[in-house]
Amino acid sequence: MVTRRRAETRGRLLDAALRVFADKGWGQARIEEICEAAGYTRGAFYSNFASLDELFFALYDDRAELIAAQLTAALAAPDRSFRSVIARTADTLLLDRDWLLIKTDFLLHAARNPQVAGRLAEHRARLREAIEQRLATLPLDLPDVPGTARAVIAAYDGVTVQLLLDADVNAARAWLTELLTTLLVR
Repeated sequence: MVTRRRAETRGRLLDAALRVFADKGWGQARIEEICEAAGYTRGAFYSNFASLDELFFALYDDRAELIAAQLTAALAAPDRSFRSVIARTADTLLLDRDWLLIKTDFLLHAARNPQVAGRLAEHRARLREAIEQRLATLPLDLPDVPGTARAVIAAYDGVTVQLLLDADVNAARAWLTELLTTLLVR
């Protein structure tokens, strides 16, 4: 059982890690810096996480849950017309530049480390499954829901890379709307 105090400690470490990773880059951040930013000792860190990789995966899971919740909210609104669902999805999806920088740094780390890449693939598979479940609720005749889920993730990933380069959230949302419309109306 996770106590309230332990959950608070973990939450503060995650928040601090997000700030430190965004400021320094995932590969440059050290456990001591995260502990200092959170106001804790290394002991507090290690009682919650075995490594920086594990900390990242906790952040990743939090973000994946947020994206899944955003998709659920976009699909649950009363107006379930296709264009309304796409517009709500593009308007609500997480396009947080700091998170995107961290995720990109970590993807490079995973690309160089097969064990980490395997764990990341498992996490991405769970996200893809959640998207598949949500796509199945749409009033569309999708012949290949798993393939469409992969395409939606690829579109989101592409838009987020463009956002990192352009730093224009409105343009990224417009491009995401166009991509999702194209993908889902094939």
